[in-house]
Formats: sequence, C-alpha cells, structure tokens
Amino acid sequence: MTIMRRAISRFALLLAFDVAVGMAALPDVAHAQEESLPAYLRDRGTGIPTSMFGTYVREGELLVYPFFEYYLDKNAEYKPADFGFGLDQDFRGRYRASEGLLFLAYGLTDRLAVELEAAVISATLETSADDPSGIPEKIKESGVGDVEGQLRFRWARERERRPEVFSYFEAVAPVQDKPLIGTPDWEFKLGTGLIKGFSWGTMTLRAAAEYSIEESEFGLGEYAVEYLKRLSSAWRVYLGVEGTQDEVELITEAQWHITDSIFIKINNGFGITSKATDWAPEIGVVFSFPRHGK
Repeated sequence: MTIMRRAISRFALLLAFDVAVGMAALPDVAHAQEESLPAYLRDRGTGIPTSMFGTYVREGELLVYPFFEYYLDKNAEYKPADFGFGLDQDFRGRYRASEGLLFLAYGLTDRLAVELEAAVISATLETSADDPSGIPEKIKESGVGDVEGQLRFRWARERERRPEVFSYFEAVAPVQDKPLIGTPDWEFKLGTGLIKGFSWGTMTLRAAAEYSIEESEFGLGEYAVEYLKRLSSAWRVYLGVEGTQDEVELITEAQWHITDSIFIKINNGFGITSKATDWAPEIGVVFSFPRHGK
C-alpha cells in the first residue's frame, strides 16, 4: 500500500469516527456566546483569519485540520524543459492528483497567529500529442508535496463602522525537486486584507505580492473576494473567487459544526479561466483545542 493510500485510509477512518461521535451527541455550540457577539462578528467570531477559507483561530487556540484534496485539469499547462526535455514551449496536458494534507494553526496572541501545512501527493500528467520533445506520454510522481508556513497579523480589529485589517507572510520550502509535485526553490508571499461583517454576511478582500528565488522576480500573488454566512449554529457557507495572475477559480464550501471543537469542511474549486485547475474538491475535519477557559 502506498503512502498516499495509507494517508487516505487513515483519514477516512478518522472522518467516519468523528461524524459518528458528532451524531451521537447533541451539538454543543455555545449559542449564548454567539448571540452575545456584535452582529458584524456573528458569521466568523473573534478569531484571526487563517489561510483556510472561512476558518479563524483565537488566542491560545490550536487548530488541527487533516484533509484530502483531488485535482482534475484537462488542459494543464506544462513545458517539456521543466522535465529535462529541452523544449521551452507551453503545451497542454491532462493532469490528475490526489493529496493528503495536514494544516496546523495556533493563536499566539489576539493579534498574531502562526500556521504550518505539509502534504503527501501522487500526480499524473498525460502529455500533449502535439509535443515533439520526446517527453513520455505519461509522467507519474509521488512523495512529499509542498511544506509551507505563515505568520498572520491583525493590525486593527473590526468595529461597527470600520473593517478589520490583517496581513500575512508566507514561505514555501523547496523540499521536493520533482516538477509535478514540488517547488524547486524558496517562494515568499506578502499579503494584506480587509474583513467587514454585515447583516447579510461577511466580506473579505485580500491581495498579495510574491517573490520566487528561482525566477528572481516579484509578481502579483493571490487575490480574492470572499463571502461567509452563518446560517445556523451548525452550518456556515462560503463563496469566493480567488486568482493568481491569469489563473482564477470559483470556490464553494459548506461547514458543518458538529460540536464546539469539531467541524467538517466540504469544498469545491472550479476553474474560471483556462489556466486554472478545472476541478479541485476537498474534504476534511477541523479539530479545535482552545486554551482552558476560552
């Protein structure tokens, strides 16, 4: 059994166990606490925004999020030169991948949080019939995927008449030199955003600049417009449009809060532009370990 299959099997067992536990007991979401919040905070609470859609971490809280993601792209862009076949020209191929990931976030203070994310991945690229470089018709790679960390800082808390202001710094480590699944050199990202809650939902705007040591240049990083709405004590929905340069996708997500400390995220990404991944579904369970008394 491969590393990926073991990770998927363990994750499936973990997910089934937590759903069973949640269904066996009444949800213990703190209704009184939610209702005591100002209207503009009821969708998201008081935490610092993390890099996971619609997910926030409070001071002294540890979030542990194991999840699984699948990628399907019928016209993925690649260069034969990236695989050692000389031709520095863009072609389109069929890309598929399965990825098991672990995300951790911790609220150091009520203004500063730290994140870490690591993955194992198995990917396949079926190259273009028009590619004359001699590259194989099918390329398979598997192993450790990206390992990245973030610092996230809240500059100003949201108030009734002003948005929250936050920034983040991300570093991606070159732990794998395989072009399908790895990052060849260090990459850095610096971004900032605004959050404002309304009676009809919470909006987030964010944008970032990025720097790649391999390419030795700065560029426009990710940018996004996001919407989050708490439908009930148990359910939240998310809708976002996120892009990186000319790769833009639509993201939808449902969150089922089984208890105060466990919720399930079911996510789908759909490519809007041709260079974006066509479809990227995701499912996982978030475990919250708050500081005692929080």
